[in-house]
Amino acid sequence: MKTQVKILLIMLIIIIILIIISIFFHNKSLTGNIIKEQNNSKNTDVYMYTKGLCNESNFCQDNEITCKSNQTISVIPITGAFIQNPSNWQDPRPEEVKNKLC
Repeated sequence: MKTQVKILLIMLIIIIILIIISIFFHNKSLTGNIIKEQNNSKNTDVYMYTKGLCNESNFCQDNEITCKSNQTISVIPITGAFIQNPSNWQDPRPEEVKNKLC
């Protein structure tokens, strides 16, 4: 019986500590502050996204594409993010989407 009381007491203390921590850090959202800082910076015309790029043999790989305004800054292949499609496969995306990076 004493062991159960000790376990319950320890669990209660842990729960109280977690509640205190969550209340103390409630308004300290790092993600929100980082996004807010990026939106207010001078580099709001720089953005990054991923896109699958395919070659003539239907080998497609995801790439991390960084753009500034409408110019491509970098295209970096994502390791392990690729697929070999069948030879008769056709990319369903419109031409302007397939070939345009930024």
